[in-house]
Amino acid sequence: MRTFILISTLLISAFSFRPCLAQAPAQQPIALDTIYANDHKNVALFFPEPIRQGITGSDNFIFTYNREKEQYFGLLQAKPGKESNLLVVNRNGSIFSYIVRYKKELSKLNYFIPDSSSIGNEKPLVPVITSKDSLVDTIDNKTFYYKKICAYLLNQKQKIGKLKKGSEDILLSVENIVFDTEELYFVIQIENKSTLDYDLNFLKLSVETRQKGKRKSLQKLYQEPLFRYNVPSRITKGETVRLVYVMNKFSLSDDRIAVLELNEKKGERNIELKVSHRYINNPN
Repeated sequence: MRTFILISTLLISAFSFRPCLAQAPAQQPIALDTIYANDHKNVALFFPEPIRQGITGSDNFIFTYNREKEQYFGLLQAKPGKESNLLVVNRNGSIFSYIVRYKKELSKLNYFIPDSSSIGNEKPLVPVITSKDSLVDTIDNKTFYYKKICAYLLNQKQKIGKLKKGSEDILLSVENIVFDTEELYFVIQIENKSTLDYDLNFLKLSVETRQKGKRKSLQKLYQEPLFRYNVPSRITKGETVRLVYVMNKFSLSDDRIAVLELNEKKGERNIELKVSHRYINNPN
């Protein structure tokens, strides 16, 4: 699975002013440990949870880890040059940050990282629900997180493939499918190239299963979004709209397919865009 790496400053700065969303006090600077590496030995870092994302701040440092199947360790190598930093996010959202430096001779080749070394968590920490007010706070925190990620995705030009279908100058396309934490983010575009406004009745995502045998049938199960971002009620003539649907993470077998349905209010310009299991199972 291709790994989608969110810019660390987006997530950390987005939540640093909310005390309940970070484990480290925002007002106190965090002293980062230093890890040394060179270009002829592998330095292994073992984490308490599988690695989901890892990135270095400079090209003369390379951090490799299994992007297809999450594992607990990664390997660091370095070329001579200025010091940089390493940011690692575990499967549970824990964030680890280190200064990395080149060193010709290494005295340590293995680092076993404890939970206590985490500088925070990328997603809102869920507080104990004791009242209706605290429940509202929890919902607001999650909504705030979704909005930040959706806004970031709409500013990206990354595309997953040619997933597009049209009807009478109305074009529906899935530009990107991104996996983050426990959700799938569907970046969707609707183009109105016609001379009439398009009033949106609904935009639904469903999973269809084709039954094999003599009596072939089709089962359809609608997937309710966790969050919708920038969904319009009307797309004026000549307008292009981009939006995001946040769904619970799911995968598909070979005999199942995802279908995005665009339906016009008081009109017949309806579109069904089929998305193969290959795109769902291999998001960015």
